[in-house]
Amino acid sequence: MDVFSLEGKTALVTGGNQGLGKAFAFALAQAGAHVAIAGRSAERNAAVAVEAATAGHDFVTIQADITKDDQVARMTEEAIAGLGKIDILVNNAGTCYHAPAFDVTDDEWAAVWDLNVRALWKASLSVGAHMRTEGKGAIVNIGSMSGIIVNRPQMQPAYNASKAAVHHLTRSLAAEWAPLGIRVNAVAPGYVKTDMAPVDRPEFQRYWVEDAPQKRFALPEEIAPCVVFLASEAASFITGSVLVADGGYTVY
Repeated sequence: MDVFSLEGKTALVTGGNQGLGKAFAFALAQAGAHVAIAGRSAERNAAVAVEAATAGHDFVTIQADITKDDQVARMTEEAIAGLGKIDILVNNAGTCYHAPAFDVTDDEWAAVWDLNVRALWKASLSVGAHMRTEGKGAIVNIGSMSGIIVNRPQMQPAYNASKAAVHHLTRSLAAEWAPLGIRVNAVAPGYVKTDMAPVDRPEFQRYWVEDAPQKRFALPEEIAPCVVFLASEAASFITGSVLVADGGYTVY
């Protein structure tokens, strides 16, 4: 079972100060990794670090807006300085707007693609360059079942398209970087109870919960083991894959 352990490994999680990212950071730490979290809010970063310390984990915190190229470079430098190296990158930071296509503004479209795709791309390049030098690494991108199906009743075309792009970028980088010793995979969660997904709202229950074979939503802690697995040596022969964790939602 040692292949599932992350003892001696280091991990950087973008958007690691809330929601799924926070759950990923804690799960990686519980598996033995030394973890750095990056987020725009220094206050939230600090609060998560205190919570981690209470649980026996020493998180490195980095305040960064990864839609800015210079801050992506600084994030990478600070993570390497704080961790010694970066073995694992979890590209988790993301955003979503609910709006029909004719109502999506240029600013909303740009905000979704800048964070969900371009920032992920830039973080992958920045950390990937370090991994190339090290001769190894594992990148786990957080996609979505929204990159596979069209959600309802809410329309979210910019988000859906961005996550489909994340999935295919995952495959593209996996193919190119395999000779460098870098594995690139993605997790595609279904509906998870976070601030970004109001799963408890009655108007969404019919479609978000009842349409799923398991007839429920997930908690962040249920998705986190997927990230740990793909980051670990247990997944040493897995690259370019999109692991769907959706309670069966996409089978219909």
